[in-house]
Amino acid sequence: MKLGELEVYKISRDISREVWIIYKKFNWHEKKIIGDQWIRSVDSISANIAEGFGRFHFLDKNKFNYNARGSLLESFDWTDKLLERKYVTEEEYDSIMKKLRLCHKKLNRYIQTTKDQVNKIK
Repeated sequence: MKLGELEVYKISRDISREVWIIYKKFNWHEKKIIGDQWIRSVDSISANIAEGFGRFHFLDKNKFNYNARGSLLESFDWTDKLLERKYVTEEEYDSIMKKLRLCHKKLNRYIQTTKDQVNKIK
């Protein structure tokens, strides 16, 4: 399997694309105060999945998957704050949160599958 075929990776990249469209509309101050942290947390999801995917050892893979999950949870937090502060619309928020929830579910399953592979070796 190639990285681009991994469903959780594709979902995380889709989130990044959607968030980037919103981020580009922010002015310099908005980007520096809240936008940069939001885009970094979102982009870190797929980046960590990609780095873990390239690792040989299953436990090493999951180290990066756990980092991806941490970034995903951080992305939930920033997205909530952006709605509260009226930087995103309800529609944008709902769309992003739906994808983040799906990504969370898929990432947890991917982590479990990786753990199961370790158990098969033992």
